[in-house]
Amino acid sequence: MNNNRYPSFGVLLVDDEASFLRSLSIALERLGGINNIYRCDDSRQVMDMIAREPIGLVLLDLTMPHLSGETLLQQIVEEHPEVGVIIISGLNQLETAVKCIRLGAYDYFVKTTEEGRLIEGVRRAIQLQEMRQESQAMRQRFLTDTLERPDVFADIITQDKGMRSVFQYLESISTSSQPVLITGESGVGKELIARAIHTLSNGNGALVSVNVAGLDDNVFADTLFGHQRGAFTGADSTRAGMIEQAAGGTLFLDEIGDLSLPSQVKLLRLLQEGEYYPLGSDRPKRIRARVIVATHQNLDAKQQSGEFRKDLYYRLRIHQVTIPPLRQRKGDIALLLEYFLTEAADELNKNKPTIPKELPVLLANYEFPGNIRELRALAYDAMSQHRSRMLSMEVFRRVLSQEIPQPDTDLTKPLFNPDQPLPTLQEVGELLVEAAMERAQGNQSLASRLLGISQPALSKRLKKQQP
Repeated sequence: MNNNRYPSFGVLLVDDEASFLRSLSIALERLGGINNIYRCDDSRQVMDMIAREPIGLVLLDLTMPHLSGETLLQQIVEEHPEVGVIIISGLNQLETAVKCIRLGAYDYFVKTTEEGRLIEGVRRAIQLQEMRQESQAMRQRFLTDTLERPDVFADIITQDKGMRSVFQYLESISTSSQPVLITGESGVGKELIARAIHTLSNGNGALVSVNVAGLDDNVFADTLFGHQRGAFTGADSTRAGMIEQAAGGTLFLDEIGDLSLPSQVKLLRLLQEGEYYPLGSDRPKRIRARVIVATHQNLDAKQQSGEFRKDLYYRLRIHQVTIPPLRQRKGDIALLLEYFLTEAADELNKNKPTIPKELPVLLANYEFPGNIRELRALAYDAMSQHRSRMLSMEVFRRVLSQEIPQPDTDLTKPLFNPDQPLPTLQEVGELLVEAAMERAQGNQSLASRLLGISQPALSKRLKKQQP
């Protein structure tokens, strides 16, 4: 959605009747919100316009002087296969329609057909084109492993390959007008991802954020849609809703999993129809913002249990990105710790301390249920208590000692191969010690904590295992 134009690519209208082009342009913008429109009333200029302008979809009349629509359709499909074509003809002929579809047209409409059906068909073709372009962009980025705009992600501290794949995906959907669903545990940085999507979209409007958790249906409607003066008791003046405030930009709805069922109906209609009614108004307004939603909840499970509408769920997950938890990004822990300690030192007006070498190893063996937000809190707490040159590990040890990470085991599956003899207790013990030392990167103090034994006991075991 570049510069508040929808779609991001141009829609070319081709007809030898200038009056029809004007009326169709007005209908597309008024009823469909489609305003990135080019017009051509001379069929001989069509191919040059497609080559010169960023055209992604052509609405083509069949009966025209000079070059017929059928001839142009064949040329477009052959020379510009990435451009979609919809036929709009004054002839209601089934045989002609079938022939055009076989030649590569998306759809066929008759000019006298109901206007709403035509607009819906054009919007559907736009969505198909957007998905096609996104698929091509994703394929290109993953093959080359590149980012076109790495500066957009500068505030997201990571060296994780999974996060890089997320960034590549976000770049590939940046021109789409469809909603984006961001999922991930609390504290993983969903707000930063929403901000990156907003920046990538190149809109000229603001990023407007709304936490919808706990909003009842009336407050939700008033917050998003706004109201007219006199709409309800206390509405002394007209107030623009968040949708209008986000015009040309992005509307970010956080904690969407907590939205009430009546409010879900309103959001679904907004996304499907692209329009809404301010409270107290009988005149609809079109949404001019991209919608991003986020949740830490499992929407798939919620829609199966009936707590979340299936139609809304499938409408939201057209573009879905899942942010991995910090425990799956262990390589980022040291980077984030360094960043947060620097940030805390600046804020508290202290000198940044030296980080003990064993601290990142200790943190790598912690589950971080609060993810990045928890790590930041730990860094700030440690920095506030810091007095010497070396950073004390006491704050981290105190918190981490409350939760010794347990291995993920599926109790429904046997731990050992039933077709093989069981290992001895000594063999199992040696394997556990070896795994603990590997996780602790050779630090006996940390390894003993992971095993739940004292450091002298571990040292004794290690000496026994030496050849």
